[in-house]
Amino acid sequence: METKKTDKELLTKGLQKMGISLALMFLGPTLIYVAFSNQEKTLYIPLLLLGILGCCGAIYFAFKGLNTILDSMFKSNKN
Repeated sequence: METKKTDKELLTKGLQKMGISLALMFLGPTLIYVAFSNQEKTLYIPLLLLGILGCCGAIYFAFKGLNTILDSMFKSNKN
């Protein structure tokens, strides 16, 4: 009986996506805070939109990263 092994390349890709997600988890709320603290400035709307996109990107990359990591561990590579 053959044991399942982790696909290291796929695991690396998943960890990279989780790293991007971690960076966006800090960047998005920071941009939103900066935008709300400077509402009278002209860059209020662009900073707010970038912050919201950063938060959405963090959620997306977290799900994709977790899915990739789980695929590397549990998906069989029988083609």
